[in-house]
Amino acid sequence: MAADSSFARKSLGQHWLDDQPTLAEIIRSAEITPDDTVLEIGPGPGSLTRLLTQEAGRVIAVELDERLARQLPARLNVDNLAVISQDILRFDFDQLPPNYKVVANIPYYLTGKLLQLLSEITNPPSIAVLLIQKEVAERAAASPGAMSILAATLQFYWDVKLGPIVPAKLFVPPPKVDSQLLVLRRRTKLLFDDVESKDFFRLVKLGFAQPRKTLLNNLSAGLHRSRDETISICERASLDSRRRPQTLSLDEWHQLYRAIHA
Repeated sequence: MAADSSFARKSLGQHWLDDQPTLAEIIRSAEITPDDTVLEIGPGPGSLTRLLTQEAGRVIAVELDERLARQLPARLNVDNLAVISQDILRFDFDQLPPNYKVVANIPYYLTGKLLQLLSEITNPPSIAVLLIQKEVAERAAASPGAMSILAATLQFYWDVKLGPIVPAKLFVPPPKVDSQLLVLRRRTKLLFDDVESKDFFRLVKLGFAQPRKTLLNNLSAGLHRSRDETISICERASLDSRRRPQTLSLDEWHQLYRAIHA
């Protein structure tokens, strides 16, 4: 089922993958069993969808492009596939069974919003295997020294791993940059059991308000505290107020949260 570039819509960021080793790696990374319900986002012409229907008990494919959504059931002709023509950002995830899995080759323009959505919905997947822009995948899995709000958010909710790099030439039509597989496994319990997540991420966002500035500058302005008060908060958290936000680990953000809410 080779992808045809003449059907790709640039406005929807459509770049289809028909490379069998890569598709097989996506299936393997999602650890799919016959008991699983799998949500595929953006199935396109169905190269990956076909493999998913062979492994999973049920596949729900959400496709924004109405033309492709109409064609896909006839292309595959299988009983365990449901195709929904809808914007995934408007999809009701609560209709899915607990511990469903997500597999997606994501249009680059959608990546940030979708990662945030999957992290914060009330019925999140147990595993999400996402083929995304390589640079964004690297940011998601970053270690202290190169952290960002994206990395802090994903690593708070998920165990984050990087899969293989997928060269642009393997897509039809080829995008301008390489992609990489991002494997997210939902944490079975909260990373910190004494944290209100909204307050925690409000703090992280304040800390990253201007990433090139120090915690002292960002938090003093964001928390409306004097510089001396902010230094004192950082000292209670055993942190140097001169550090920059990208150097902090999640544990250190937790220390800072506790110091503020003590």
